[in-house]
Amino acid sequence: MFRNQYDTDVTTWSPTGRLFQVEYAMEAVKQGSAAIGLRSRSHVVLACVNKAQSELSSHQRKIFKVDDHIGVAIAGLTADGRVLSRYMRSESINHSFTYESPLPVGRLVVHLADKAQVCTQRSWKRPYGVGLLVGGLDESGAHLYYNCPSGNYFEYQAFAIGSRSQAAKTYLERRFESFGDSSREDLIKDAILAVRETLQGETLKSSLCTVAILGVDEPFHFLDQEAIQKVIDTFEKVPEEEEGDEAGEGEAEAAAVAPAEQGGAGAGDQDVAPMEM
Repeated sequence: MFRNQYDTDVTTWSPTGRLFQVEYAMEAVKQGSAAIGLRSRSHVVLACVNKAQSELSSHQRKIFKVDDHIGVAIAGLTADGRVLSRYMRSESINHSFTYESPLPVGRLVVHLADKAQVCTQRSWKRPYGVGLLVGGLDESGAHLYYNCPSGNYFEYQAFAIGSRSQAAKTYLERRFESFGDSSREDLIKDAILAVRETLQGETLKSSLCTVAILGVDEPFHFLDQEAIQKVIDTFEKVPEEEEGDEAGEGEAEAAAVAPAEQGGAGAGDQDVAPMEM
């Protein structure tokens, strides 16, 4: 995207009916590290890629707890996501205090979309440069929503946002029909496999991803690194075993060749220093 005379103000329309600053905010979401969400009838899983700015820094949090029954994963400007997650947490607390019942997920998503839309209609404001995957559980079941910087929101069975998210979307599109009946463990495994698709050849480790889950009789919580690594080992074990078998065959061949070489060596070779490897 390039600057033009119609992007100096968020309220200025281009002749083609576009608001460029809103599109720039949506582009910021595409540049953020990937975030993935998927749901079954009873559980919602959120996952994200831990992406550090440099080798000397730690990664920033991309998944936030809103309430025991709601969590959010973000992609884009982390600072904007942190502010919006605090707003969502405040709305949930106020609703619980006033009505003594959990806030429905759909109502919170509408409040969030209205807050984002106002920023596209005020010349002294800018759109939030962050996309949010809101996962939650209420009386009507499990829900997964995507909130766009433009103020739009959509409900999904599974979705991915952020950089290189198209590979994860392709994986989710192949599998989403089975998510409704998936168990808790299968849902976590599919989330981690979708995260692996966004790495494009980089080895998946538990330190590279964060996974959170909520469900029936299971408040929102993060999975620890050991639990994530155990899931990764279930589908990364097969290549390792094949490599181990190939290495074993190579060692056997080397052992068979070694005696022949030793038998052919003369007595004068005993004083020769071995070659360094």
